[in-house]
Amino acid sequence: MIRSMTAFARQETRGAWGVLTCEIRTVNHRYLEPSFRLPECLRELENDFREQLRKQLKRGKVDVSLRLHASDQAQHSFAINEPLTQALNDAAKRISRILDNPAHISALDILRWPGVMATPEQDYTEAKAAAASLFEQTINELIAARTREGERLLAILEQRLVAIHVQVADVRKRMPQLLQAQEQQLRERFEKAKIELDPERIAQEMVMLAQKSDVAEELDRLDAHVAEVRDTLASEDAVGRRLDFLMQELNREANTLSSKSIDAGLTRAAVDLKVWIEQLREQVQNIE
Repeated sequence: MIRSMTAFARQETRGAWGVLTCEIRTVNHRYLEPSFRLPECLRELENDFREQLRKQLKRGKVDVSLRLHASDQAQHSFAINEPLTQALNDAAKRISRILDNPAHISALDILRWPGVMATPEQDYTEAKAAAASLFEQTINELIAARTREGERLLAILEQRLVAIHVQVADVRKRMPQLLQAQEQQLRERFEKAKIELDPERIAQEMVMLAQKSDVAEELDRLDAHVAEVRDTLASEDAVGRRLDFLMQELNREANTLSSKSIDAGLTRAAVDLKVWIEQLREQVQNIE
């Protein structure tokens, strides 16, 4: 089953440490190119996240955002450096005894002193474990979204493949009639030019015309490429690059078919083929 490279997933979890939110966005890219925005306290998880992405995704530009909103308790907790506070208070008392008219020192004045109030170092062990689990859940949601989008792409691709197959069959069916019409036009030109209708000359001209307008090989290759695209779409592996190569091959045969056109109808058919192949190629660009 094919998977799209365009998807979005979001998961959230809560704990005593606060709220964690993980968002992953992916768009098409030739290779796997991940980028991360993580809180500094969870930065050490980045290498594990990269390895997990590498195992589960093959292609795409991947933007991972992990946000931690600390709980009110964690945000507002702080510690008082009591030894420093006591030392400041003792110093203030000694200075007060020296000065004739000392100013009153308040608790707020002491709190403003550097080092008196400090935020205690947080233990993020539980938050890290929760982040690892949350990232795995978000990746699973992302893969499910890419798979659903791949199913929709598959339906679009199949419609275009059917259209190409039908057009090729129609051209193949019409070729004998086109050659007969060309032969008739050749005879009419000879007659109009009052050239004696030499059967051998006509045969030679028809052989040259048939060789010039022989598109059987191109039609066979178009059918073969369509069959190969269908087989590739049924693969469980990442097939985007192979499909992109097959689009080039399909387009090459359609161009050759157009260059050998001997009829306006055949030219229109070749143009239609190139339009459908281009539509296929545009969709294939989003396949992993």
